[in-house]
Amino acid sequence: MRGSEFLRLMGRAVFAGALALASPAAIAAAPPSMGRGAPDSFADLANQLLPTVVNIATTQTLKAGTPEAALPDLPQDSPLQQLFKDYMNQDKNVPHHITSLGSGFIIDASGLIVTNNHVIDQADEITVTLNDGTSLPAKVVGRDEKTDLALVRVKAKAPLPFAHFGDSDRARIGDWVIAIGNPFGLGSTVTAGIVSARNRDIAAGPYDDFIQTDAPINRGNSGGPLFDMAGNVVGVNSEIYSPTGGSVGIGFAIPANMVRKVIDELRQYGEARRGWLGVRVQQVTSDIAEGLGLPSTTGALVADVTPGGPAAKGGLQSGDLIVAFDGKSVADQRTLPRIVADTPVGKTVAVDYLRSGKKETAHVMVAKLEDTPDPDELAAKAAKPAPPKANASKVSQLGFVLAQLDGGARAKYKVPNDVQGVVVTDVDPNSPAGDNHFRPGDVIVEVQSEAVHTPDDVAKRLDADAKAGKKIEMLLVSRAGESTYVAMPLSDAG
Repeated sequence: MRGSEFLRLMGRAVFAGALALASPAAIAAAPPSMGRGAPDSFADLANQLLPTVVNIATTQTLKAGTPEAALPDLPQDSPLQQLFKDYMNQDKNVPHHITSLGSGFIIDASGLIVTNNHVIDQADEITVTLNDGTSLPAKVVGRDEKTDLALVRVKAKAPLPFAHFGDSDRARIGDWVIAIGNPFGLGSTVTAGIVSARNRDIAAGPYDDFIQTDAPINRGNSGGPLFDMAGNVVGVNSEIYSPTGGSVGIGFAIPANMVRKVIDELRQYGEARRGWLGVRVQQVTSDIAEGLGLPSTTGALVADVTPGGPAAKGGLQSGDLIVAFDGKSVADQRTLPRIVADTPVGKTVAVDYLRSGKKETAHVMVAKLEDTPDPDELAAKAAKPAPPKANASKVSQLGFVLAQLDGGARAKYKVPNDVQGVVVTDVDPNSPAGDNHFRPGDVIVEVQSEAVHTPDDVAKRLDADAKAGKKIEMLLVSRAGESTYVAMPLSDAG
């Protein structure tokens, strides 16, 4: 979750038996209906799909003295206000349990169930309640934090009815959808709406590509399915946008095509296996396009290349503009990570890119993304700070103070050992540097694709380009160990 207005849909229930689950008789899953238009009623479709959706309750034991979450955002006149206050004020020295509620759906007759990772995260016990009221213990098969997906398993006495994945790429803005879940503990709740938008990036994770819907979903709907009118799952409800904590008609679901791939890997390996290229990319703005002489803002600009990674071995460099990967067009910096992540590990692919205006192709073998700490970052954190030498030089055109990147400055600002350049030690907030969010500790690595090693190198290049009438100066900047291109307007400086 990013920001106070984006809320996970999982409800927190800290009392037992507050809300009863609905318990209609289970029925076998019928073949999905093929209707796509607005029906006279959703009853037949809901009746068909309800047995495939489950309620998920998790219990976490908090040790004595463990910090807890804040009180839920309830209306002042809510009868639950005092109940929550009494619970939160109980003896903190006594271990106690917290129960959470969410949703999920069965994808295999043997008892495999998809839900959100945040529904089962840190749970000591997971209990799944089927549509007929049967409660079963569940075990985690695998979970993936990056996409907020999890796969759990129950053992039932008989085969279970299950849902089918649809093709989320075919879900159009305006198509009818229905959501089934467990909002606020009210099990087997069915709501209907339309696909409001697609490809939403809400800063929830590195692979955001949400389907937006106005089908009412609330806390507790997390992990529940979003169905199309053919009865197929086109998304997994995950987050809502709400200033109040309740549905305001803006909900977000993880697309089924992404879910299917992640769940298949969780089922097979217990983890998601993603492709890795070894680059960090950024969006091409109009200023960056002008500064680098690019024909358009389409593509993903390589800001940094990991030494020894697939991209480095294939010859890619900072400043290259990737326009296609494995035959798929790269529209922007958001597109590339998703395409690379979906590429099978070990596959050799063609990467089309522009360098100095010329189109070239590199062939790289996609590696497996590993979540390992950066050795240089660990070394920088372990270094003892020391005051930098006072040989700063004022660069008046852009509004920052620069200094030699010596051992003292490197330790003070925790600059990784492999980063070379000139360090920023002060920034005038009312300047182009301030407007571009420069801060002390940033390292200018290149000016207009030329490496710089001293403050004079930067000043001379800026002076020369300003006198030549250049309007945009491109700086390659290392910030907290990550490289990024910054377009600085020389015409507004000085």
